[in-house]
Amino acid sequence: MEAIEAVHTANWPWNNGFIRSLTNPQVGYSPKRDLMAVAGREPTMGKVVAELKFVFWERMFTSRHDNRLWNQHIKASFPFAPTNDTAQQIRASLYNDIFTIRELRNRIAHHEPIFSRNLQADYDNILKIVGWRDDATAAWMDGFQTVTELIRTKP
Repeated sequence: MEAIEAVHTANWPWNNGFIRSLTNPQVGYSPKRDLMAVAGREPTMGKVVAELKFVFWERMFTSRHDNRLWNQHIKASFPFAPTNDTAQQIRASLYNDIFTIRELRNRIAHHEPIFSRNLQADYDNILKIVGWRDDATAAWMDGFQTVTELIRTKP
């Protein structure tokens, strides 16, 4: 969010420049329509962020936002990402991981089986993203979680 705020102000959900930067396909998911609907009914930034679909955030990590957001702000937003990676490499890695995590989340939310997935890799992706953002939070999460024990005992 800091990257969006740095470019489009703290009121980015209501900023016309930001809204115009979003895609609006006629078929399928539209980040622009999603944001406009949520920002039109929710009065605060916190509510808007909480109500936007997971796919909105995934789409923010597509290459179309490299020049506008990520080339200049990704390293500040993810200060613990690999220092030798370019902004594009970091953004692409985040996009791929978020895509995979969203697929996992959707399967769970729709009560679909996840036994054939590499759940340890899914957890590792989540831990990596959290760690790139804040390594202390990642360490806390890793020490507090119980999912890896469940993964080890899955049939």
